[in-house]
Amino acid sequence: MSINLFQAIILGLFASLSSMPGLGGTSIGNYTLGRPLIGGLICGIVLGDIPTGIMVGAAMQVVYIALVTPGGTVSADVRAVSYIGIPLAMIALKSYGLDPASAEGTALATSFGTMVGTIGTVLFYGTATMNLVWQHMGWAWVDKREYDKLPLVDYVLPWISHICFSLIPTVIMCMAGEPVVNLIKEKLPMDGIPMKTLFTVGALLPCVGIAILLKQIVRNVLDFVPYLTGFTLAASMGVNLVASTVIAGMFAILIYKLKMLELRKPAAAASSAASENGWDDDEEDI
Repeated sequence: MSINLFQAIILGLFASLSSMPGLGGTSIGNYTLGRPLIGGLICGIVLGDIPTGIMVGAAMQVVYIALVTPGGTVSADVRAVSYIGIPLAMIALKSYGLDPASAEGTALATSFGTMVGTIGTVLFYGTATMNLVWQHMGWAWVDKREYDKLPLVDYVLPWISHICFSLIPTVIMCMAGEPVVNLIKEKLPMDGIPMKTLFTVGALLPCVGIAILLKQIVRNVLDFVPYLTGFTLAASMGVNLVASTVIAGMFAILIYKLKMLELRKPAAAASSAASENGWDDDEEDI
């Protein structure tokens, strides 16, 4: 599998759009567009291999499923994972002849995505730094009462930032992806220690993503009940994703109703106490 210039430019445009809260990006769903699950579908359509794109995107989505992405001092940029990491992972899977649904294929895909995500963080800071220049220009126009120029700050000038730090790097990395993957394949054989280490780390990364998600949503021990129930149904009884989603929805409704009952009890008690006090005051007046 190879990526031509036209395909790389399309991926670069999607990478730019997914990182634009301005420029109408929120209205087109830039957050959703930057998720690996959606990025995998788009990469599969652009590269002509939709099943592989979806499976690679799903594997990387598990790693970045929480609101806080895993990383070291700085979290990885998930948009770079979606539009740089996924195409490179697809090339690597084809080059090594691995099935994207296999454990080795999933581990290789997540490893490539995480490495690219770290590079994407540097690019993100470059975009943010350049956007500060446009913001200062906007404040200067406000001081001069030149309000007709302000749309440039939101709709025109940020394109320069995203072209420099999203589109161009995406095009370069995607175009250079095949030679780099072939070089890695030559220097790092499948049975070597570096590749075995890469597979091991890649297999552990989904666990990190799930752990971060659980840390965010679990408040007490009872919150583990829906998670353990879903895991048991999926792993032991072979329940598919649709059935698990329906069961999860039932748990969500039950938990919501219980929370509403807990909130209504203090309000009802306070209302009852207030009415009793009002009745006592009326008796004293009589």
